[in-house]
Amino acid sequence: MGARVSTWADGLIRLSALVGTIGLVIEVVVILIDVIGRFFGSPLTGAQDISQMSMVLIVFGGMALCDKIGGHVNVDLLENAMPRWMIWAGDFASALIGAVIFIGIAWTTWSSIYLMRFQLGVVQKTNIIDLQFDWFKGAIVVMSIITAIGMILRAIGLVLTGDNGQESRGHA
Repeated sequence: MGARVSTWADGLIRLSALVGTIGLVIEVVVILIDVIGRFFGSPLTGAQDISQMSMVLIVFGGMALCDKIGGHVNVDLLENAMPRWMIWAGDFASALIGAVIFIGIAWTTWSSIYLMRFQLGVVQKTNIIDLQFDWFKGAIVVMSIITAIGMILRAIGLVLTGDNGQESRGHA
């Protein structure tokens, strides 16, 4: 059962990272076209709108993978002086707090979609090319949930193994 959950979680994390990668490719192509267009006196209309929305995909798409591989910034000035249980407790607490934060992001963003779209009947759009926010807000909701699930599974893994994961997460 645990292997199946882990496989599903890894698949979701890869999917989230793929969305972030697609956002990055879109960002690069848009900037390239815009710069070339500016050189010839005809910039890409809506480049700023597309860039802003693709940044949402880049940031939230890569967050679950970043957490999985331990890619966050770590300051470990006092780790050598701390007992192993305290390091474990810090890793466990950070996983749970991170999960709560990402669940909060997902809930708040979903509430925003629900309020604006379904209660007020307002469709939010970007300024220049009228790109709807709802698709990108939906991506924030889904990718935040994926990140929260990954963090919860990391916390469960810490409890089940008793390992603080230092060797697998870049601490030595």
